[in-house]
Amino acid sequence: MPSYASISPDKLARLLGTPKAPVIIDVREPDAFAADARLIPTSLCLSHETAETWAAAYAGRTVAVSCQRGKKLAEGAAAWLRHYGADAEVVEGGFEGWRDAGLPLVPVSAIPKRGSSGATVWVTRSRPKIDRIACPWLIRRFVDPEAVFLFVAPAEVGAVAERFGATPFDVEGVFWSHRGELCTFDVMIEAFGLVTEPLATMAKIVRGADTDRLDLAPEAAGLLAVSLGLSRLHADDLAQLEAGLGIYDALYRWARDATDETHSWPGGKGAR
Repeated sequence: MPSYASISPDKLARLLGTPKAPVIIDVREPDAFAADARLIPTSLCLSHETAETWAAAYAGRTVAVSCQRGKKLAEGAAAWLRHYGADAEVVEGGFEGWRDAGLPLVPVSAIPKRGSSGATVWVTRSRPKIDRIACPWLIRRFVDPEAVFLFVAPAEVGAVAERFGATPFDVEGVFWSHRGELCTFDVMIEAFGLVTEPLATMAKIVRGADTDRLDLAPEAAGLLAVSLGLSRLHADDLAQLEAGLGIYDALYRWARDATDETHSWPGGKGAR
């Protein structure tokens, strides 16, 4: 029987990729984690043994807790979280329930080492346009919601990565970059185990806009236009990133839920 405070894998999957997604905490035992070192997207790995010490940090937040099967470890950690004021639920079936439902799992080996703040740190060229906004959106929504992005002079990306322990992306000669006809967004979707129909639809649009292949998807020209407009609206790269996240949130919801919907005026066939 599901916990009285639980969330199904399907419902949790619908929240992922949106700003309303909960914090997800994985409290599996080390041996269970070692047997399958993958995570429900955005998960933090924390020990159930120290839940009393870390639970207070999530006061006022919505949290989903997963262990191997969604039983005692998740129940106990969720109870501690609720004690300190979090809205905490247990993922029904835990990691196994999510896995058996065929939902995406992120390999831990693909996630860069976290910095002293506990967040992954990424660095790329300043003045982002398309890939350098799309990739941070993907990371924030499916890998690490607290990820930090540093935008620096193009010639200094490598040196900043080395000196500040950041992971470079969307520059030549690094792992997270273009490969053949694929752009960095494509590479991240595959490497992070996030190949789903909505993200594949988005990837074609991003690739078309980012590589001047507007024939790849009819929406690519629109994304290019909006991206170039954002870059002219914002002189600050981080302000542009925050504005761009909303664009990709909307594009994801369209790709997931509304590709067959049309619109006409004044409310003709297909309009809603």
